[in-house]
Amino acid sequence: MTASAPAPTITYDDFMKVDIRVGTVVEAEPYPEARKPAIKLRIDFGPDIGIKRSSAQLTVHYTPEQLVGRQVAAVVNFPPRQIGKLMSEVLTLGFPDEAGAVVLFSPDLKVPNGGRLF
Repeated sequence: MTASAPAPTITYDDFMKVDIRVGTVVEAEPYPEARKPAIKLRIDFGPDIGIKRSSAQLTVHYTPEQLVGRQVAAVVNFPPRQIGKLMSEVLTLGFPDEAGAVVLFSPDLKVPNGGRLF
């Protein structure tokens, strides 16, 4: 996968409309019903946001067992989206590797769940 052109310039206020938070994966399991191989996640974003569900195409680099206990970043203020039988409540964030497979975006040190990216 090649890098895409930069997105149009936005203001800081535009950036702040996207609520990106850190959470800890508390449950992960295969999601064979998805059109593309995926893993169902339950992510704890702390007391203010709670535990949210997500489906993520992570099967190339991660197993469900590797994900439990790992901190991840997600957009928490998109509307829920139906993905197969699962209602995904957050968008778990990652970057494509050279082949386009997802590599998770996460802090390199442990931080409190619910912390907002700035």
